[in-house]
Amino acid sequence: MSLALKLAHKGQYGVKSNPMVGCVITKNNDIIAQGYHQTFGAAHAEVNALAQINHQANDTTLYVTLEPCAHQGKTPPCVQAIIDAGVKKVIVATLDPNPLVGGKGVTMLETAGIEVAIGLLENEAKQLNRAFIKRMETGLPFVTCKIAMSLDGKTAMASGESKWITGEAARLDVQKLRAKNQAIMTGSGTILADNPSMTVRLDNMSNTPLRVVVDGKNQITSPHLNIFSTDASTQVFNPENTKINDTGKLDLHDILTQLATQDINSVLLEAGPGLIGAMVTTRLIDEFIIYTAPILMGSDANSIMNLSIQKMNNKLELNIQDIRMVGKDIKTTATLK
Repeated sequence: MSLALKLAHKGQYGVKSNPMVGCVITKNNDIIAQGYHQTFGAAHAEVNALAQINHQANDTTLYVTLEPCAHQGKTPPCVQAIIDAGVKKVIVATLDPNPLVGGKGVTMLETAGIEVAIGLLENEAKQLNRAFIKRMETGLPFVTCKIAMSLDGKTAMASGESKWITGEAARLDVQKLRAKNQAIMTGSGTILADNPSMTVRLDNMSNTPLRVVVDGKNQITSPHLNIFSTDASTQVFNPENTKINDTGKLDLHDILTQLATQDINSVLLEAGPGLIGAMVTTRLIDEFIIYTAPILMGSDANSIMNLSIQKMNNKLELNIQDIRMVGKDIKTTATLK
C-alpha cells in the first residue's frame, strides 16, 4: 500500500478534480502490476494496473488507495474491471467520500465473492486526497494561503514594492505549488498594484489553474490587465455575481462554494493583507505555507495581514506541520488551531 500511495502522488499535476489513486497487484507475495491515475478523463489506477497483465488477475490481491468506483463517469466503473479480471482480494486504504461511490464499490466486490479489507494506511490516503475529500464532505475547496515575508513579518514596502522578498529557489517552489492547485485566488488590490499574470511558469508543465479575483468594488474592468491573458481562464467575483455579507462585503464563503460547484478541489490564496485577513477571520483557510526570507524590511512596510486582535487571550495559534529550508529561505507549513 505504501507503494500504491507513492504511485498515486505522481498524478498530482494531472488529475484535476479527480482524486489521486494508486494501485498495486500482487500474486504469491510478488508484485506483478502497478498503476496510477495519471490524467483527468483517462483510465483510473486499477485499470492501468490490470492492463499490464492483460486483465488476467486470477488469485491475485489488489491494493488500492481509494475505494474503486462503481459508477459510469468519464471512464467505465473500475469495480467491474476488477471483477471481470478475476481478482481474489482487494485491500482498500479508504472509502470514497463521493456519494456516487460511498461504499457501493465495496458492496459490489463483496457481492461478486471478492474478499475486501478496508483501512490499511487510511490516514495517509486521506491526507493525500484531503482537498477532494473536503469538497465532497463540505461543499468547499481546500484553501492554502501562500505568504512570502521578511523575518520581521512584512510582505511589501509602503510603496507596494515587493520584488523580490524571497530567493529564486522559493519562487520556483511557489510555481510548483501553483501547479498543484486548481485555482489561484487574489484580490483586486493586488491586481491593480502589481498587474500579475498569476500563471504557472514551469518548463514542461501545461497546468493552467483558474485565476480567481475577488473584486468587491468592481474595479477590474480593463481587458488589458495581465490577469486576462490567454494563458489561463479568469473568473472575477463582484457584487453582480456574489452574495453580500452583513458587513456589506463580498461573501467569501459564497465564492468558495461557487468554485466547489465547478469541481474545484483546491485553491491557492495569493493575496494582500486585506483579503488574507478576511479569510483568516472567517476561518476559510485550511493551511498556510509561509516563505520567510532572511531580511528585515522595517516598520513602515506592510504586514502579512489586516487582522485586529486587541488582547493576548484572542491571539490565533498555529499548529506547525513542517519547517524546512528552500534555498536561503525558510518554508513553514502550518494550520490554525
